[in-house]
Amino acid sequence: MKNIAIAFILLFSFYSCKEEDKKENKAETKKEISDLSIYNLPSKWTTQDGKDIELKSLRGNVLVMVMIYTSCKAACPRLVADMRDIESKLNAKTKQHVKLILVSIDPKTDTPERLKKFAIENKMNQDPWIFLRSSEENTREFAAVLAVNYKKISPIDFSHSNIISVFNPEGELVFQQEGLGVNNEKTIETINQEAGKI
Repeated sequence: MKNIAIAFILLFSFYSCKEEDKKENKAETKKEISDLSIYNLPSKWTTQDGKDIELKSLRGNVLVMVMIYTSCKAACPRLVADMRDIESKLNAKTKQHVKLILVSIDPKTDTPERLKKFAIENKMNQDPWIFLRSSEENTREFAAVLAVNYKKISPIDFSHSNIISVFNPEGELVFQQEGLGVNNEKTIETINQEAGKI
């Protein structure tokens, strides 16, 4: 009986060590955030549900991002349509690892309530869609990272770049689609490749 108890204690302590090793290995596989990652940005953002997040909370997903504003009547509806077209071409397995994100360039007008209304109207108020807004300063900084230019041309209008950006799970920019209604084969291919690495 004593031998069995000793064997059990030895076995249990060996198992505990194994579990500790596993935990340490897991921690080691969590890579450092690279200098090229948007997850270095300390900015806080608010979703259409009024939830405050940091971009790094999205780490581990492929991010497909576009900058729009909800009162736009010209390019933005086309950009939204392009994003929907991208979503429609992603298979269910890929979609589990993708976030489709629309970032407002007009945070003054685009309150979380307004973004929520826009999301519902466009049937985009569920996974994998996320709408984000932040301060004017954070929005400018983020636009600079995406090489998106925008300028207020009237109290309710902006001129802006039409760019859809794809980020890998580490938050590094891997591809950009420029223009409206353009061929998105390369965009889809890039998203599938990056999601396949997860």
